[in-house]
Amino acid sequence: MILFAGSTVLLYSYNKYAENFEIETFETHRLLHIKNPWRGSGDTRYSYALVDKGRPVPELPKGARVIRTPVERIIIMATVYLGPIQSLDMYDQLVGAAHLELSNDPFLQGLVDSGKVQAIQSGASLDLESILLLRPDLILSFSTGESLYDTHPKLERANLPVVLTSGYMEADPLARSEWIKAIASFVNKEAQAEIIFADIADRYEKLKELTSKVVNRPTVFANAPFAGVWHLPGGQSYNSRAFNDAGASYLWADDSSLGGVPLDFEVILIKAANADIWINPGSYETLDALLGHDERFTAFRAFREAQVFNNIKRVNKNGGNDMWERGINHPDEVLADLIKIFHPELLPEHEFIYYEQLK
Repeated sequence: MILFAGSTVLLYSYNKYAENFEIETFETHRLLHIKNPWRGSGDTRYSYALVDKGRPVPELPKGARVIRTPVERIIIMATVYLGPIQSLDMYDQLVGAAHLELSNDPFLQGLVDSGKVQAIQSGASLDLESILLLRPDLILSFSTGESLYDTHPKLERANLPVVLTSGYMEADPLARSEWIKAIASFVNKEAQAEIIFADIADRYEKLKELTSKVVNRPTVFANAPFAGVWHLPGGQSYNSRAFNDAGASYLWADDSSLGGVPLDFEVILIKAANADIWINPGSYETLDALLGHDERFTAFRAFREAQVFNNIKRVNKNGGNDMWERGINHPDEVLADLIKIFHPELLPEHEFIYYEQLK
């Protein structure tokens, strides 16, 4: 259903899950509105006017950045955009990508090897000259709100067509997936995106229904110390929501944070010593590797009983993890894995896609 709002038409009837973007369609253009671009960004919003090539640029709201569509030369500044690119088959438009060393996409690697896609950033250094030579008509990027890490100010100063997205700021796994609609609007594949996302959401909701009446919810804690700090997912975070949907009792579900919560080892041990399951312990692939980092992990019952699971099944030799490419776009597959971990009796035939039990 399409809703009419004055002289505008909302491209999609509504965003069922995503809260950080909205698209309005006018007779002469579309407006993509982005909010909540980084943690603590307050009322900061960005608007992008998607104007068909060949049409004159209409009168636009102040500050709206014009993107001519359909775009033909795309650069992505993070591998997380590969999920929608794979689903929408946008490889022909891709000309450059940052952090390719972290990619798990073999097809993309083939395009790089053949010279059709160029690496434009590795580590913190931004190759602005290479980006300019690629003549992109769209650069998909994001912001952390930290000037030390953000590249979009440099791209904007070079008058490059950068668009900030804020999918990573969504708290619902399906909300992050729903951003495929925003990506599709740049290549006029909205109808295809609608079908893809509807199928993903339908599968997710049906899986979620499986756990809605489970009585025994295993207790779970997550992550592992990195550089001396243990960040747990906040109680309102994407991960916390996924654990709950999969029928687990996340021990920090009552926390009010959307992002990571730094806590001392001892604080976590007091609460999680007898937890049933430990999940997502960093990049560790074995129990011995975990133990090598800190012998105190034996104080956790989940470690002693080998109830430790990590999303490392689809990690390539370079460390690229498909969990952060296809998995972000297909939270239904991730949810199926989590249900298999927490309630294996509900999905006896399911084979892990992203997760492994550490041995």
